[in-house]
Amino acid sequence: MHCEYDLHVHSTFSDGTLSPQSLIKKAIAQGLVGISITDHDTLDGVEETITYIKFAALKIDYVPGIELNTEPEEEGNEVHILGYYIGYNHPGFRDRLHEIRTQRRNRALQMVEKLNDLGCRLSFEKVASLAGSDLIGRPHIAMAMVEAGYAENIRQVFEQYIDYGRPAYVKRYKFPPREAIELIKSSGGIAVLAHPGLIKNQALIGRLIKTGIEGLEVYYPRHSKQQTADYLKLAREKKLLVTGGSDYHGPGSSESRDQLGVSGIDRETMVSLKAYKNKLT
Repeated sequence: MHCEYDLHVHSTFSDGTLSPQSLIKKAIAQGLVGISITDHDTLDGVEETITYIKFAALKIDYVPGIELNTEPEEEGNEVHILGYYIGYNHPGFRDRLHEIRTQRRNRALQMVEKLNDLGCRLSFEKVASLAGSDLIGRPHIAMAMVEAGYAENIRQVFEQYIDYGRPAYVKRYKFPPREAIELIKSSGGIAVLAHPGLIKNQALIGRLIKTGIEGLEVYYPRHSKQQTADYLKLAREKKLLVTGGSDYHGPGSSESRDQLGVSGIDRETMVSLKAYKNKLT
């Protein structure tokens, strides 16, 4: 599908390396019609992005979004839930995100401690200053490592120290998919299953649909042609929304799934998403 809307992008408000403003500029430069910045477990960048687009009078369709990291306890499979058209000032949602943010900070602190045990003299205060907020992610740790001279670039830090399975990696704090779906819906948003092709136990997809998932991220860089066809068929059979995105994290990040706009949806598909949203309001 021709990508006119990239609905899965990350900024410096979570584990991306570009600011929301830079992402918006890049999206416009590439000719995208719309974008959703779906940072992990935070809505802190939404209002800033809306204000920037408004006062700069930019012509781009921005969809407030989020990506929630969840894990079914009985399965041990990581499941990500995307939320679109989120009510970003919803108090209950924000309170729960604050709890998650605290856990993410604790995770970063544990990683810094592990790096120090490995001989990398790193200050947590320095990492926090690079983050610029209380949502500290691995890219900020990587930046501090590069600045301190322990690596040549961010990718090297991930590959040698903080990627999954590496010596300074610490598991993320997660919560159940059902709660994530309920939180998104309670704020007036739309809950979509992110990159279903990456879920180890594919039987989970059917269960998540029954739990209340409203759409599938059919178009994704790491989906094979067969997977894309299968998920598109499933979405049509279950009358689910179809979305897509690049999962772009910015230059230098090992988290990036190719490039901005490499995967997404066209205007016609976006019309269905907007129509569904209008029915909710």
